[in-house]
Amino acid sequence: MSDALLDPRTIRALAAELDLRPTKQRGQNFVHDANTVRRIVAVSGVGPDDVVLEIGPGLGSLTLGLLEVAAGVIAVEIEGSLAARLPRTASERLPGRADRLRVIEADALRVDELPDPQPTAVVANLPYNVSVPVLLHLLARFPSVTRGLVMVQAEVADRLVAPPGSRTYGVPSAKLAWYCSAKRVGSVPPTVFWPVPNVESGLVALVRRDPPGTQATREQVFTVVDAAFSQRRKMLRQALAGLFGSAAAATDALLAAGVDPQARGEVLGIADFARIAEALPLAGAATR
Repeated sequence: MSDALLDPRTIRALAAELDLRPTKQRGQNFVHDANTVRRIVAVSGVGPDDVVLEIGPGLGSLTLGLLEVAAGVIAVEIEGSLAARLPRTASERLPGRADRLRVIEADALRVDELPDPQPTAVVANLPYNVSVPVLLHLLARFPSVTRGLVMVQAEVADRLVAPPGSRTYGVPSAKLAWYCSAKRVGSVPPTVFWPVPNVESGLVALVRRDPPGTQATREQVFTVVDAAFSQRRKMLRQALAGLFGSAAAATDALLAAGVDPQARGEVLGIADFARIAEALPLAGAATR
């Protein structure tokens, strides 16, 4: 590895140059520890054949680490000043690889297409407040992404990887399982960030897999997931009564799917939710 990665002094100098005052609203906490960046890149498994999608590159800490090993990096940054500065930072610190970087100034939740070559992996330090919506959006929009590693708030990491039946299993766990398997692969202390957040971060590794075989659309399955967890303490026959028109109709749908109507949503896997969704109106429509 080279000494191109950002250190605390450089992070602060860049922030001062841009008159940047990190905000909690956008979850701006910048990694200033090169060893942490190297660990994230190594654990991600990104190699010379990968095009990496990075969300919220900020001042470029992780971007530079990814550029050292990947065929290319597509960095999506919502902050105009950061998006404008990033290519110059890459040119100054990794002149031989700066041409591998493409920066897109945009809200990641509104990015529906990317220039070719398409990304094969996502590696990102996701803002705490939008980490789950952003991750689900990217997996839905970019099927070329087959794996990834995301750094999120530790509590969110636990929810993403939680299996059915666990206390932290919920909507994020179930919906993520539609797209991929998820595994907690490490923790990151607050001290490696500037400014220092008041929470620990977790690393979650993702591997794309096929969704459950079903006639229901993804939207229908996710509608069932949302309804099942909207009232966690209620039995499924009650929680899904609104979707199916009555508790009796919900009971019939659950029995047809091989699910106990008295069970609660937290014990079901994504394949169970998919079978239930097949009983929804228009569930025979073309799948997505």
